[in-house]
Amino acid sequence: MTSTPRQRIAATIVAFALVLVASSCSSDDESSPTTTRSTDTATSGPGSTTSTTPLTDPADLPTPDTFTGTLDEFYEVPEPLPEGQPGQLIRVMPVGEQAGQVVVRVMYHSRDVRDRDRAVTGTISYPIAEAPEGGWPVVSWAHGTTGLAQQCAPSRFGAPGRSFGIEGVSAATDYIGLGPEGERHGYLSGTSEARSVIDAVRAARQLPDAYAGTSWVAAGHSQGGHSALFAHQLGKAYAPELQLKGTAAIAPAAMLTETYGPADQVIPRMVGLLAMFGWATDYPDLDLDEYLGAQAKARQGIVDTGCLMDIVGQMVTIPPDELYAEDPRSTEPAESIIDENDPGKVKVDAPLLLVYGTADTWVVPDRVKALFARECRIGQATEILAVAGADHGTVDGSDAIGPWLEQRLLGRPAKDGCPSAAAESSSG
Repeated sequence: MTSTPRQRIAATIVAFALVLVASSCSSDDESSPTTTRSTDTATSGPGSTTSTTPLTDPADLPTPDTFTGTLDEFYEVPEPLPEGQPGQLIRVMPVGEQAGQVVVRVMYHSRDVRDRDRAVTGTISYPIAEAPEGGWPVVSWAHGTTGLAQQCAPSRFGAPGRSFGIEGVSAATDYIGLGPEGERHGYLSGTSEARSVIDAVRAARQLPDAYAGTSWVAAGHSQGGHSALFAHQLGKAYAPELQLKGTAAIAPAAMLTETYGPADQVIPRMVGLLAMFGWATDYPDLDLDEYLGAQAKARQGIVDTGCLMDIVGQMVTIPPDELYAEDPRSTEPAESIIDENDPGKVKVDAPLLLVYGTADTWVVPDRVKALFARECRIGQATEILAVAGADHGTVDGSDAIGPWLEQRLLGRPAKDGCPSAAAESSSG
């Protein structure tokens, strides 16, 4: 039987979800846990407004006692949340040792876009070896889309972050709102995500046996590419005591208001819808009832009871013209929120690597090329890497990413692939 265009698009987006689940939960040992556990309806957790300026180097703060409760109890945020500065550890729970690394589950302080003190979970892994002078470098890994609810957090399965072959500490945040009981993740909320990524480095420095230094790099895939880009933009200002050496954004979610051809369906539809649910937790003025179509409203409970595959399974059959009652890209306050959370508008000193797969139909090559052009226009030193034949699920396995990050940690200059930079280089 011949399929209709709508059926083909639905099949494409469902396949995208399968790819994201496999890639976002992966680590260097190829583990990819999944979950089907349900939870009650979740909301964003409240917190107090505090300064984002650290008072003390986390390396000088005491480490909490080892948490001895159950796994579920680990994710219950203390009430009231004890005061703490960004990156300060709240809890540490051993996970085990693998491939010469100690892996621990952590809960630490961070600040969301509204500058509220929030408890964030994640994992940190570090070598069982003597650290170099100045401590190990840190790779802060930003994972791809898993969902918006507590049961979708990679740290619940003890998954260590990606290290890309770099000997050092790996910090892997769950992001604010993804992990702790009773919360919802602010999906694609750039500032909240970025602070989670940066504060994971600070948290690593508080583990005395990790010997984490101040040099770090950010890396992320898909949603994590979006998070890494915002960590790149905010890193120096938010954490001046750390030294960001470079960022690799792999198939990142970006250029959020654009569509690149009729086959470009994933970001305009499913990623955009997930973002609306996520932004509603961080931006109180965003009323989902004003934007969601009737079918999306009727199915929205799955956002808190399921993970990515469950959400896509419920939402993918809604016709594109019935997904929203109002177009978020052209009505306020959503229009301004989208613009605020679209990366690539801030130049910083640290170099940037953008990576895309030539066979990626989820974050299509033209989307990453457009982001590259945006970065170049603002003068950001950027290199773009095309991985021949790679799709969305394999592009983060490129052998070129690790060496690029390693070179940055060694202090070696990065190539600037922007046309203006290339012209200046040839003329000089």
